[in-house]
Amino acid sequence: MPDVGERAPDFTLPSTDGEVRLSDRLREGRVLLAFYFEDATPTCSTEVAALKDAHETLRELGADVIAVSADSVESHRAFAERLGGVPFPLASDGQLDVARAYDAVAEDDPRRSRRALFIIEQDGAIAYAANPFSPNNLSQLEGAFRALGLEV
Repeated sequence: MPDVGERAPDFTLPSTDGEVRLSDRLREGRVLLAFYFEDATPTCSTEVAALKDAHETLRELGADVIAVSADSVESHRAFAERLGGVPFPLASDGQLDVARAYDAVAEDDPRRSRRALFIIEQDGAIAYAANPFSPNNLSQLEGAFRALGLEV
């Protein structure tokens, strides 16, 4: 697993916003990379909805969001619609290549990624990692916001 201070593995994936490449997003600022298990499950809905609710604050802190799961782009679109729209790309990692690169493959289902959260600095270094990540763990969310410079 890439650790804090190490370089984040680059990737290109299809998404609800077209092709998304980490290195391209990093040219514009930092990235909050969130892996989640499956579209439309209760906990993953909570995770993606929390990122949606925090999106404006994340943008103010200079961070873009990319959420990744093994589901198809079509599934992601339907999921985003059920959530009333999502202002960041939901990327499809169907072969779990990116999840493997970030050591975020679910132990109990090797066809899915587990919930994990990474803050990646503009230079590509990982500033924060919560792997695994629990959307209900406030200290993990606070850690991510602290890594982005917000006093919580």
